[in-house]
Amino acid sequence: MPEKHLQVTLLAHTPDPEKTCALAARTCYSALEYEELKTLVAEKDQGAFLRRIVASGHLSVLEHASFTFGVSGVSRALLAQVTRHRIASFSVQSQRYVSLEQGFGYVIPPRIKALGQEAVEEFEREMAKMQGWYAAWQEKLGGSGEGSNEDARFVLPNACETHITMTMNARELLHFFSLRCCNRAQWEIRAMAREMLRLCRQAAPVIFENAGPGCVSGPCPEGAKSCGQAKEMRELFRNL
Repeated sequence: MPEKHLQVTLLAHTPDPEKTCALAARTCYSALEYEELKTLVAEKDQGAFLRRIVASGHLSVLEHASFTFGVSGVSRALLAQVTRHRIASFSVQSQRYVSLEQGFGYVIPPRIKALGQEAVEEFEREMAKMQGWYAAWQEKLGGSGEGSNEDARFVLPNACETHITMTMNARELLHFFSLRCCNRAQWEIRAMAREMLRLCRQAAPVIFENAGPGCVSGPCPEGAKSCGQAKEMRELFRNL
């Protein structure tokens, strides 16, 4: 199968995520009943209020808004990284129940592509060889099926493509973006994080207006390991 490319889709999110978070925040500071709070939030723009809440660090109210993404064209190497984020829900294409006997998609790292066409072709031959190993082990283990797939998959590479349905709340997304949008993050998860942030900004522009790596809203948290491009990063994420 051919090389796969990153695709990120915002499948669903909390309706009116910013109003939901604003209502949750106002609950903390108001004696009004919920119907009155709903009317207040609906009738008045909540942008300035929500900005003050975020700036104050009262981020627990952002946990009431969740965002669900469909991600494809990413590698199993990325999967191992993204599932380290614990306040999230993941559903991943199974290599046990989904047979790859017709071929598996794969991700080619940019640094390999930069070496030229000969290097790309060598990489593709290696992927084909692993596909052959997988098919051979399937046959030895009894053919395509759950029992054979679960052991034949052991010869598949980290480059093998997978599909991920992933849900995070807005607070966790801000944390995720601060880590994974950084230039020091691995290239694949960085590209995914930046596309996720672009989609989040469309759905909740106030919540995510200052989202991105740590250097976007303050000093770089990487210290001596900083990429030294804070100014360029601020400009990049301002125009994302």
